[in-house]
Amino acid sequence: MARIITVGAAQLGPIALNDTRAQVVERMVALMHQAKSCGCDVVVFPELALTTFFPRWYFEEQASIDAFFEASMPSSETQKLFDTARTLQVGFYLGYAELAQEQGQLRRFNTAITVDKNGKILSKYRKIHLPGHPEHEPWRRFQHLEKRYFETGNLGFNAFQADWGTHKKGVFGMAICNDRRWSETYRILGLQAVEMIFIGYNTPVHNPPAPEHDALSNFHNELVMQSGAYQNGTWVVGVAKAGIEEGIEQIGNSIIVAPSGEIVGACTTLGDELAIARCDLDLCSSYKNTTFNFARHREPEQYRMIVERKGAIAPKSD
Repeated sequence: MARIITVGAAQLGPIALNDTRAQVVERMVALMHQAKSCGCDVVVFPELALTTFFPRWYFEEQASIDAFFEASMPSSETQKLFDTARTLQVGFYLGYAELAQEQGQLRRFNTAITVDKNGKILSKYRKIHLPGHPEHEPWRRFQHLEKRYFETGNLGFNAFQADWGTHKKGVFGMAICNDRRWSETYRILGLQAVEMIFIGYNTPVHNPPAPEHDALSNFHNELVMQSGAYQNGTWVVGVAKAGIEEGIEQIGNSIIVAPSGEIVGACTTLGDELAIARCDLDLCSSYKNTTFNFARHREPEQYRMIVERKGAIAPKSD
C-alpha cells in the first residue's frame, strides 16, 4: 500500500527589519490553513523564517544580534504555530535562530525543527555548512555574517521517524540552506535510509565574491536538490524566503523533488505562496533497491584508498 504524504512548500515573501514575530506568525498560520484545506500533512517553512535575514547586516552590539534569536521553542510569540498544528492536525518544519544554554555556555545556532500534528517537536537540526564571512567587509553591497553570528551545528545529520497518520510513517531528515549544496548532507541522511528531507533557505541572487554566478542562481538551486534526491532515492522539499527584502533580491524557486530527481511541485512567485505535492514514500524503494542500492553497489573503502594514496587524509588505524 502506498504511503502518501501530502506536503506543502510554504514559501514566504520578504520580512522587513521592523516586522514583528506576531506579524510573521500570522502569515505562517494563514499558509497552514491553506495547507489544511488542500489536505496537507506537513508544511515546510524557510530558514530563519521568523525574522528578516539579519546576517546581511553588521551589528556591533550583541544585544542587537540577540534580538533576532529565540531563547525557547515554542516561545510566547511562536506558540500559535504549535497550537495551530494541533488544531488543524498539520505538522511543520521551522527554521529560526536559536539561543541555547549548554553546559553553562550561551550558544547561538541556525536551527530547524520538525513538529508533528499534535504540536510536539520531533527532531532538531543545527546548520553545519555555514557560508559567508566572520568579519565586517564594508566593500560588499550587503554582508553575509553567518560565520560571525552562528556556531557550526553540533547535532549532526540525523534521520528520524515521523508518523503523519495511517500508512504515512517514514524516515525524514532536515538541512538548512547552504547544506543543500554539499553532497555529504544528502549522503549521510541517505545512509540512514531517509525518505524525505526538509530544507529551508534564504539565498540572495547576488554573490559578491562571484557575481558571474548570479544568472545561474535558480539553476544551481534546482541542480543540487535534484541530484541529492536522485542519488539517494529520497524526496526533497526546498523552501525559500523570497523577494526583495530590505533592498536585497532573494531567489524564490521553492520546489518539491521526487526520488527520480523530477520537480513535481514549485512556487511561481516571490511572495507568500504554497506549493503542494502528494509524495509516495514507497517511490523511494525503486531507487534505493536498484541503481542506488548502497549495500550492493557502493564502494566506500575504494574512496578511502584513493584519498589516502593522495595524502589528503591520514590512513585509517588498525
